[in-house]
Amino acid sequence: MKSGSRKARPRPITSASVGAVLRILRRASRGWDAPVLTLMAAERHDPFRTLIGCILSLRTKDETTAVAAPRLFELGDTPDALLRITPGEIERLIYPVGFYRTKARVIQDICRDLLGKFGGRVPDEIDELLTLKGVGRKTANLVVTEAFGKPGICVDTHVHRISNRWGLVRTKTPEHTEAALRKVLPRRYWLGYNSLLVAFGQTICQPVSPWCSRCPIEHLCPRIGVTHSR
Repeated sequence: MKSGSRKARPRPITSASVGAVLRILRRASRGWDAPVLTLMAAERHDPFRTLIGCILSLRTKDETTAVAAPRLFELGDTPDALLRITPGEIERLIYPVGFYRTKARVIQDICRDLLGKFGGRVPDEIDELLTLKGVGRKTANLVVTEAFGKPGICVDTHVHRISNRWGLVRTKTPEHTEAALRKVLPRRYWLGYNSLLVAFGQTICQPVSPWCSRCPIEHLCPRIGVTHSR
């Protein structure tokens, strides 16, 4: 290499190399804050709280969800209890989460569906969770992995961004990323992939100007699409 030339970036991360990357991140993650839903699930092992907490967390910062969810659960943490609260009261309890008025209605719709379809029980299968009004693939996968410890791939903006930044997938939407990861990510890494990448994305691999100088896998990352870093 000639003096002054730019060092070549590593090759894209593959199915064969992703395990080494994840092991490094797990060791480094001890100094990062875990996603709020992971903490909620670990604390109570309650699928209903995990499900409702996930609805609250959509398009909402973790620190806001961490305050709003316990406030709501103090008045009701079962489908029956939340249906005895008026939508206006739920709005007041969960404010200022994003789209709090819409989420208040969605929460009660989910409660009705749980009682009508599943006897008040939160199902542990993705296809069954998707029959609940307002529940999409991200929420269904998160409930399955966090509340039941079953394999699933929850793809939010962090997982979508980082998986593409690594070159592990080449996709345009989170939905396409989930489908692609199910093909290329070894199944033994599915559980915990979301929570690890969310923590990594919040602290280091941020959307704009990621902290590559602080990154424990900087020497392994091709940084696809990264035009500026710190």
